[in-house]
Amino acid sequence: MGLSVIGSIFNITGIAINRYCYICHSLKYDKLYSDKNSLCYVILIWILTFVAIVPNLFVGSLQYDPRIYSCTFAQSVSSPYTIAVVFFHFMLPIGIVTFCYLRIWILVIQVRRRVKPDNKPRLKPHDFRNFITMFVVFVLFAICWAPLNFIGLAVAVDPDTIIPRIPEWLFVSSYYMAYFNSCLNAIIYGLLNQNFRREYKRIIVTICTAKVFFQDSSNDAADRMKTKPSPLITNNNQVKVDSV
Repeated sequence: MGLSVIGSIFNITGIAINRYCYICHSLKYDKLYSDKNSLCYVILIWILTFVAIVPNLFVGSLQYDPRIYSCTFAQSVSSPYTIAVVFFHFMLPIGIVTFCYLRIWILVIQVRRRVKPDNKPRLKPHDFRNFITMFVVFVLFAICWAPLNFIGLAVAVDPDTIIPRIPEWLFVSSYYMAYFNSCLNAIIYGLLNQNFRREYKRIIVTICTAKVFFQDSSNDAADRMKTKPSPLITNNNQVKVDSV
């Protein structure tokens, strides 16, 4: 669970930095993101992800929570550690991503208004669509995960006062809202990305075609069974079922 959550936010951060360099610093992009460097960045992201979950094994922050019927991160075990988790795993990445996308939006507005005609950045239509897709992914991620992280931050600041005041429904809602974010990505890509829409259509057509094929095959088999003579009738002698 930790690998999934932290890996998601770190990858979103890495993608935002990549888009920032690609659009705002296009002349340096090929050097910064060569094949070798790109591979190193991906490996670095996952190394940081693994390192980030190691402290959970020593702090004792993984405990069973009866409110959600599962073992999860206990926000009240260690206030300093919870604050560090919220800052390094949510607030800092969100801050970096926000900076990157704000700079991109500013540059897009300048290009649209022809403020910088002589220094036009690398911003093709499909690049802009991809940027919009990833921006929406980031915004929904931030919205879905913000309530749970803010609850954790409030609990860490003053556990004795805040914990009794947090309704169970609020915590459960924020928890499932955070994990519901994973279901939204497929919808976002389907709505905003033409390639995903085309593949979704192909998959649906394939499934429907296969379903019709199997139905026709089963109907043909049933018809053959109806026309085939019963194995119980041989040599003009009918064998009774109860005797068999």
